[in-house]
Amino acid sequence: MPVFLKAAGIGGSLIALIAIVIVFFKTLIAFVGFITGAVKILIVLMFVLLFLAVAFAVFRGMQNSKRRKE
Repeated sequence: MPVFLKAAGIGGSLIALIAIVIVFFKTLIAFVGFITGAVKILIVLMFVLLFLAVAFAVFRGMQNSKRRKE
């Protein structure tokens, strides 16, 4: 009887270890996905800010050229 308990204990330990590794990799993949999404959003926001800055510079340039003509 103790031999069966010992085998079940080793098997249970291996199954628990495999389950922990699977959960760890699943969490790691989710974290990488979250970081990737955050970086994508940051890149889009930087492009929007860049376009707004260029539009603002063009608008200011147009205003300055109107003032110089007057």
